[in-house]
Amino acid sequence: MIHKNYIKFLGTAGARFVVMMQLRRSGGIWLRLDDTNVLIDPGPGSLVRCLGSKPLLNPRDLEGVILTHRHLDHANDVNIIIEAMTNGGFDRKGVVVAPSDALEDDPVILRYLRGYVDKIEILRLQQTYTIGHISFSAATAHEHGVETYGLNLFGGGHHISYITDTKYFPGLESYYTGDILIINVVRFDSGNTKIQHLSLDEAEKIIATNQPKLAILTHFGMTMIKAKPWELASTLSNRLGVRVIAASDGLEIDLDLL
Repeated sequence: MIHKNYIKFLGTAGARFVVMMQLRRSGGIWLRLDDTNVLIDPGPGSLVRCLGSKPLLNPRDLEGVILTHRHLDHANDVNIIIEAMTNGGFDRKGVVVAPSDALEDDPVILRYLRGYVDKIEILRLQQTYTIGHISFSAATAHEHGVETYGLNLFGGGHHISYITDTKYFPGLESYYTGDILIINVVRFDSGNTKIQHLSLDEAEKIIATNQPKLAILTHFGMTMIKAKPWELASTLSNRLGVRVIAASDGLEIDLDLL
């Protein structure tokens, strides 16, 4: 069943070992709001996951692609998705938005493909972007080794906040006040402060502070997978009084039913 407004998790893998072993898929997030389709962070296998989805997600229906940062688990399939979105370049269309370091000296978006799309824009702070009927902005710069930004997206009467990969820093939660909050939670515990990813207790702090209508945990590393994220999410729901779910590969959330 096709919904007017939905989020589809093509993959929920986080951290290199889970991605390399494909213990979870790594296809990114397909978002449809007000009849506009965008794909966020098309990692390894994204095209395959689109075409294998039920119902099928046709990349030619995309109006844009957004990269939060250039790491392979978020950007590996960006070029083939651009190729598919534009029918091999025969149908010039779409918008690609990405941080500057995904486009410059060591680009992850190949130069020969850039003429296939209507527009390439650099994702930066204090700027609002529009793809079809979806508007969005970079929420804040993250601490993640490369140029990285989380997103606030608006459309279909929804405000969706996406906290992509980052080390926790004071005030992070203040930038993500959406009624739907997606959080990348790679680590089960926060013991190793050198790893620039959020842990479960840090995610809990953010959810407790912001009290969204729905919080979705995703992008799991090995320690989270071993700890059974669906059970962890249930525990957080009971403790915080907020609906918290753990995304699974292929999960589709009908936003019109929230």
